[in-house]
Amino acid sequence: MANEPKVRVRRVYEEPEASDGARVLVDRVWPRGLSKEKAHLQEWCKAVAPSTELRKWYGHDPARFEEFGRRYRAELKDPERATALEHLRELARQRTVTLLTATRQADISEAVVLADLLRS
Repeated sequence: MANEPKVRVRRVYEEPEASDGARVLVDRVWPRGLSKEKAHLQEWCKAVAPSTELRKWYGHDPARFEEFGRRYRAELKDPERATALEHLRELARQRTVTLLTATRQADISEAVVLADLLRS
């Protein structure tokens, strides 16, 4: 489908690329040791981040990723998070969006769950 949103997932610590499009940080907590200038963000969408409780329960344990994804998708139905998710959908319809996270394992992060939702 030609109109499928282009959504990428990268670590916020990686050098920005021209192909990133809109760079959106989706973590609740600002990345350690990173200046706002160096991050090159279009925006910081804290409202879409998983709850502190869910983030701590998950702890980036690969064995918990599937359950984390299920719980996180349930959290995204909360009105404030749903509004933030819809905002990201709108952005992704207009241009490439790169969802940024500070985690070392971006492939098992909330950014991956969000990217799947935005592409569907």
